[in-house]
Amino acid sequence: MKWSMLGRISAQYYSFDQSFYPYNSHNFTLMFFKDPQVVSNLRKMQAGARVPLDGPLVCVDVDVEVVSCSRVSMDLLDPLYACSGILRPSGHVVKCAHDFYPDYDELRRALQEEESEHYDVIGREDRGEFLFRLFKHLCLGGELCQYEDTVAPYAEVTKHIYKDLISVQKDPQSKEISVVSTVLKVCAHDETGPRFPGRGDEEQTFAYLIVDPFKRHVCLLSHCYGVGTFTL
Repeated sequence: MKWSMLGRISAQYYSFDQSFYPYNSHNFTLMFFKDPQVVSNLRKMQAGARVPLDGPLVCVDVDVEVVSCSRVSMDLLDPLYACSGILRPSGHVVKCAHDFYPDYDELRRALQEEESEHYDVIGREDRGEFLFRLFKHLCLGGELCQYEDTVAPYAEVTKHIYKDLISVQKDPQSKEISVVSTVLKVCAHDETGPRFPGRGDEEQTFAYLIVDPFKRHVCLLSHCYGVGTFTL
């Protein structure tokens, strides 16, 4: 509720009956957004509530980005903890100088501003990981986000959501755990242009498909930026 995402973020699960191959992600996504069951469950935000789209989505094209998803632990975030300019040893977030950045902090600057001196603490490759993207989305929150004083709540929620979304397997010989899910960042278009998850170009309006090719399950994780609800 504090992060102004309640009522605006959702995870919908579907099953499919054909084999999935990452090289065919565009066609898979296009067929996904053409499926009547999927279309009937797509929602937009209106007056603070999730409501059906204005008329059914007639998907004519999709944007698809294959998102790297290889992490099986939270150690990707270790460089943030090690940087005293972003986090205190206690985990408290370093605030920015009020005269220059009122009501802002170094964690959010490092996550989204390339001119931040701490931007490169997380390398370009790791920034592309789904785990990092999920953490960043939660840290930035919705329109009326009440930002945390410590990093722990962001990290804990990221860990739990990531664990719920991603499927893994253990190699019987090496005992190593690896991710088997494929993650796709997606946008569905109708004849007028981008339609879902939204028409605008807002970083915090996003949609991901998380595909388990073995169980043949797919999760649609989406969020529409704005003012979240304040009660359950």
